[in-house]
Amino acid sequence: MSLDLLSSNTATEPWKDPASFWGALTQAVSGISGPVATLSLPALRYNALDMVVRAGGVPIRVASKSVRVRAAIDATLAMAGYHGILAFTLPEALWLAESHDDVVLGYPTADRGAIAALIADERAAARVTLMVDDLAQLDLIDAIAAPGSRPEIRLAIDADASWRAPALGHIGVFRSPVHEPGEVAALGRAIAARPGFRLVGLMMYEAQIAGQGDATGSGDAMIRWMQRRSSAELLERRGEIVSALRDIAPLEFVNGGGTGSLEYTASDQSVTELTAGSGLLAGHLFDGYRAFDLAPAAAFALEVVRKPQDDVATVLGGGWIASGPPVASRQPLPVWPAGLHTMPREGAGEVQTPLKGAAARDLAVGDRVWFRHSKSGELAERIDRYHVVDGADIIDEVPTYRGEGKAFL
Repeated sequence: MSLDLLSSNTATEPWKDPASFWGALTQAVSGISGPVATLSLPALRYNALDMVVRAGGVPIRVASKSVRVRAAIDATLAMAGYHGILAFTLPEALWLAESHDDVVLGYPTADRGAIAALIADERAAARVTLMVDDLAQLDLIDAIAAPGSRPEIRLAIDADASWRAPALGHIGVFRSPVHEPGEVAALGRAIAARPGFRLVGLMMYEAQIAGQGDATGSGDAMIRWMQRRSSAELLERRGEIVSALRDIAPLEFVNGGGTGSLEYTASDQSVTELTAGSGLLAGHLFDGYRAFDLAPAAAFALEVVRKPQDDVATVLGGGWIASGPPVASRQPLPVWPAGLHTMPREGAGEVQTPLKGAAARDLAVGDRVWFRHSKSGELAERIDRYHVVDGADIIDEVPTYRGEGKAFL
């Protein structure tokens, strides 16, 4: 299982010509039956290099949740500008730590079995950093194994990066309970005083900036105003938090950002590394940003199985809905042939998805329709492999987590 992004020297950007790009993908998979998912090697390489440029020299930690393909994670980490993994569950982190020596868990864990496995393996304990925001999470570890009976556990604090806006209230996602510099410092001091733990890092994810497009055509002016105000507030507060924590412990890393905020977060002098993953595969939620244009690296095709009307073509499957609020943007997006859309009363269905539009008139039973998933990594939960394509040729085949028999969450 390998994928070499450095071997592709494609200078062109074939996705800029949709008819040629999607036509070549259709030709490449013409001999494969059923639903099929592809990774465009030139597009994946373009996205990976583009994010390095946007990061301006600040190293990027790969968010595994947004990829869920070990070959793609490994290939990205082989490129200059990337280091380390941000995992999403402890069992996944332990699995990845078998071959990687720098795995940070992006979320707190209460998985007692996985914690027991971590503390039973000194090598894993040295490679994996747990994320905490509450002393109760340390109590859980101590209840499984007392400090003197286990390896020292590496910890990072997840501090809330949301904006508590005057009059508007909480802007961002609900993550950590520690928000103010004093709150984070108090938690840091308590961790430093606890035997069996070592504070090594800080993470602050500004979802209201990184995960919110500013060129969607809906409320963009308000979003840009919010992001400017939030950015200014966070720049000052994060600097104060980092300064306070560095007086308590010698931090190895200060992590921030995401695909949508690489330029902004890299400009914060208190940040030592960024995190990104969605930008590699480019789910269609990341089309609505002014600062960058991603290439559609991951896509999947479904077959037309019936024509209920001349201008309606129904494909088998399609209800591969992304997580988040139950709104239209979480549906997969039909992208080729151009001009197709889902039906408002049916949407993308578990076993069938009717598609309407002028292009449907030219579709026949057995033809393929190409889709892009809303969020990058979640497509891998539906398929067991990606066919790696360069032009009209399949050059490799790589398993997803599901294809390797892994279902972490």
